Parts: sequence; structure tokens; C-alpha cells
Amino acid sequence: MSTSGRIGSWSEYQRAYQLSIADPEAFWAAEADRFTWKRKWNRVLEWDFKKPEVKWFIGGELNITENCLDRHLEQNGDRIALIWEPNEPKEEVIGISYRELHERVCRYANVLKRNGVKKGDRVAIYMPMIPDLVVGVLACARIGAIHSVVFCGFSARSLADRIIDAQAVAVLCSDGMHRGAKAMSVKDVVDEALTHCPSVKHCIVSQRTGDAVPMTVGRDVWLHAELKHVDANCPAEAMDSEDPLFILYTSGSTGMPKGVVHSSGGYMVFAEYSFRNVFQYKKDEVFFCTADVGWITGHSYMAYGPLLAGATQVMFEGVPTYPDAGRFWSIVDKHKVNIFYTAPTAIRSLMAHGLDHVSPHSLSSLRVLGTVGEPINEEAWHWYKQHIGKGKCPIVDTWWQTETGGILISSLAGVTDEKPSYAAYPLPGIQPVLLTADGKEILENEVEGLLCIKFPWPSILRTTWGDHERCRQTYFSSYPGYYFTGDGAKRDADGRYRIIGRVDDVINVSGHRFGTAEIESAINESEWVVESAVVGYPHNIKGQGIYAYVIAEKEITDAEIARKDIIASVVKVIGPIAKPDKIQFVSGLPKTRSGKIMRRILRKVAENELGSLGDTSTLLDPAVVEEIKTGRL
Repeated sequence: MSTSGRIGSWSEYQRAYQLSIADPEAFWAAEADRFTWKRKWNRVLEWDFKKPEVKWFIGGELNITENCLDRHLEQNGDRIALIWEPNEPKEEVIGISYRELHERVCRYANVLKRNGVKKGDRVAIYMPMIPDLVVGVLACARIGAIHSVVFCGFSARSLADRIIDAQAVAVLCSDGMHRGAKAMSVKDVVDEALTHCPSVKHCIVSQRTGDAVPMTVGRDVWLHAELKHVDANCPAEAMDSEDPLFILYTSGSTGMPKGVVHSSGGYMVFAEYSFRNVFQYKKDEVFFCTADVGWITGHSYMAYGPLLAGATQVMFEGVPTYPDAGRFWSIVDKHKVNIFYTAPTAIRSLMAHGLDHVSPHSLSSLRVLGTVGEPINEEAWHWYKQHIGKGKCPIVDTWWQTETGGILISSLAGVTDEKPSYAAYPLPGIQPVLLTADGKEILENEVEGLLCIKFPWPSILRTTWGDHERCRQTYFSSYPGYYFTGDGAKRDADGRYRIIGRVDDVINVSGHRFGTAEIESAINESEWVVESAVVGYPHNIKGQGIYAYVIAEKEITDAEIARKDIIASVVKVIGPIAKPDKIQFVSGLPKTRSGKIMRRILRKVAENELGSLGDTSTLLDPAVVEEIKTGRL
């Protein structure tokens, strides 16, 4: 490994990987030594995937914000940490140095303490992509409060569910938000959610739109007013390496989202290690991750990873198509972005708008391109490579999950080779395997199987909040001794991995996972619906779309009115991102005689693979399959 700490060549990658397998504790101890610890660990690792229980850097004490901020101040305090690009191109860009970000975080942390928040408390954050979002996240970490960021597009119901599950004592939000041509209220959604959340004692509101919003006396306070009562002196709370840092809710195969819990020490080490090596970040470069902090990508590769590495990064409030479909590329040129990290959904959407929105922009500053959230198809990969990277930028097609905390499989930019539609190689320290359906390891290459990991890495989830048994059942029970990713994968002749999709009842929409049960539950709240079943199907822009099969309560005289009502129900319960793309009304669903819905058949119909439905004669009502095929949208 080079003096920069980056793996700089294929031979260095091979040596690092071999060391990480032969002596993982020594490998990760060397990575952890790069950070500031209040107290050094006693043991590097204890683990048991059966319980499951994983502990890294045991006995160590730290605060992640000292490593994101304080340790950079002496030599790099004036370096820009965050470039905030607002929704409106004409609005003023804000550059925040490491010194200023440190001051803002300490002051916000003191506001939290002034409002009764203490170490171990849970704090929900529901905010658009404004600097106060990152500041609020770090302020929680500064005092040892556990943050739970909820994407500021989820419904009041979804927000309330997450607040209730975490028993959050405070909510951080804004008055409103700007998104494209729209201005929307944020506080109204929070107020609606809080009618169901007695655990919340305080709501701290940032100004963004300047709109008048109702403020509940005794609970709601304006951040700008509170900041007048505090100073910038806030010593960082000592956190045990295994103390929870944050909860992030992710959809599963049941209706209630799972609160994935990440630790303070292991998460810190892996977020910086993966950022440094995958993107091959160099001093003074500008990094631009387009993800919202409401998702894990925004946690690991905006709120934490780049700051841990002392990087300069762009935070963008808006959307890629406003005021036109060249917005990403104008930002790249404006801020001389060197590393650009976005989702395949965004790339496909911008492809559809044509090259007229690309050609006016130089893009000459770009050195590395990245994708995240889902596998990128070959057509989009080549477009990205040719038209955005001008044929000279390596593409890192990163595979990871909310539960993994950071990138596990990816080429390292310009160091290991790349292959369209392949995530490529595991990072040193990651031990993936392919299993057969009955749990046997497949050792050869040119094979397909179930993707599992057989050894822990520092940022693996520790539990699901308040329900450790759910964590065990979901990730560790299917194949004892392994972490089961829920994905199928192929491995080519050279050992590269290609992710081929979910094998459970989860739909990946624009890189964001939704459980089928979660969406069905929302659909079923419509007065039109008796029962529903949803599946994913290939979508040109989103990767996967949502196809809903609905049994109606009464005869449908106007299908469009019924569809609009069903969509409204989903938007109300979950949010706009989960609304079905297609809704087919049916008289029945294909079920076994025990009542299980045969989603395989519904998926085949949605994918228009009508000739490969298999034997349907054993179904409770085989005739319903012909009706569904005939009515396919």
C-alpha cells in the first residue's frame, strides 16, 4: 500500500487481499490506527454469526466527529469541507471550511443539549439537502445521540413509524424545501407525524424557505433562535467502539421497515477505508455524491466517509433535471468536480434527454465516475463512460447495502480492471462466497449462486433496533455461518462478481429497496381494494418498476379514478417514490392450495415472459392465470 494509504496497483491489491484473509485482525488494526482514539482497543475482533454477534476494536473509545473534523483543523482547517449547491442555480453557493463546519457542529450540538438531548437518545432527522442536515447528523454524533435520518420525501405515516420504533425524543427538520420547480412544506409533514409520537419532546426547525409554519409552544423551536444562546465549545462525547452511531430504516419482506444499527468504531474505519480506496481520492480533489443523506449512500459517502478523509465535497439540494437535464454537468464544471458518484437510474434518465444537455459542458475535471444503488446495465455504462467520462475515466460500479455500511465489491478506480455490468472484485477484507440453494459453497468460477459473506468486516450491521431476533432471521438464519445478502450473483472466469438481483420479496426502485408487503399494505388501505400483490419488473429508467395486481372491492366503472386513489394511498402511507407504475385489476391471484401467492408467476407476467410460467395446474384456481395474462398492461 502506498504512503497515501491507497492501494495503488493490481499487485498491491493482491498483496492486501491476501493479508486481509490470512490475518484479518492485523489488517484491520492497521486501518484503525489511522484514526484518533480516546482509548486504544484491547482486542480487535469477536464474532459469532449464529447469535449473531460481531464486535470490533473492543474496549476502544472514540468520537467519530473528532475524526471527521477536529483532527483536520491544525493543518487543513481552512480547506473547504462542503460546497453547498442550492436548488436554484442563481442562488448563492455556500462553501463551508472544516473550521467553520466544526464550529457549526459544536453549536448545533449545544442546542441539542440545551433541549434535553443526551447520550444514547434517539433523534429523528427529516430535512432536505441543506447544510443543516449534515451539521445535524454530526451534532448528534458529537454528543453521543443516535441519529435516524428519514428521507424527506417519505410520508407522515412512514416518518411516524420510524420515530415510534426508535422512540426518538427529538426531531430535526426545516420549515420547507425546494425541489426542482416546487416548494414544499416539511414542517407540516412533521406535525402530522408527531400527532402519533408521544416520545418526541422537542422539534428543532431550520429556516430554508422562510414560510410561516405553525410552532407548538413547549415543543418547537427555531434553530437560528436557539443558536443565540450557545457557544462553539462542545467537547466530543467518548463513545465505546460498539456504541450505536445511527439507525437507518430499510424495507424488508414484512410491512414494517427494519432499523439497521451501525456502530461507532467499525463503521468509521470502513467508511473512510472504502472511500479512500474505491475512489482513489487524492488531496485537494472535489468529490460529488448525488445521493440524499436519507439513504445509506448519503451517510457513508457524504456525511462521514469524505469528511473522515479530509475531502472537499459537493452537496446538491436539487434534482438532475432542473432547470434542465444538464444540471449535474453544469455543477461538475462549475466546481471542477474530480469524482462523480450517482445512481444508474439518474444516468438512464439523463440518457433519455439526449446529448444536447451534455455537449455544452466540458467535464474535463472528471477523473473517476461511480455508480451505486443497483447494477448498471451495459448500455448506460457505455454512455456514461463515453459521453461523461470522455473515454478516460474509470467507472466504479459499487455493490453494497444499508446493512453492510460501505462498499464491499467494486473495482478500485484505475487500479483494478473494470468490466461493464460487473461490480468486479471484493475489497481487501471482504470474503464473499457463492452458495447453492442448499447452502454448499461453489468454489469454481463461471458460476451463479447466492451471494453470502463468510467473515465479518468492521461496518457490518450489529442488530435491528429493538428486535435482534429479526436481524438473525433476516440475515443469518437462511445459511448458518454466513451473512446472506439476499442477492444472487455470477462469478466470471477471473473472479469478478456480477449482481443479478434480489432473490427475496424486495423490489429495488431507483436503487431504493421496498418490501412487497410494505407496498401491498399501503395499497390495501384504499377503499377500492380487497387484496393486492406487487412484483418488480424491468423498467428502462428506474431499473425496476412496481407492478401491482389488485382485486377490487366493487365493480370498476372508471379504472383511472380507481388507480389514482390507490396511488394516493401509497403516497400517503409510504411516499411518492413507492407508487406503482402499473396497476392491473384482476378477479383473483394465483395461489397454492395453502393460500400462498405464487409471485413467480406474477413476475413472469409482468416481465412479459408468458411462455415460461411453468406448471399452473396445481394452483387453487388455474383459470385466474389466463385472465391475468390476457389483461397484462
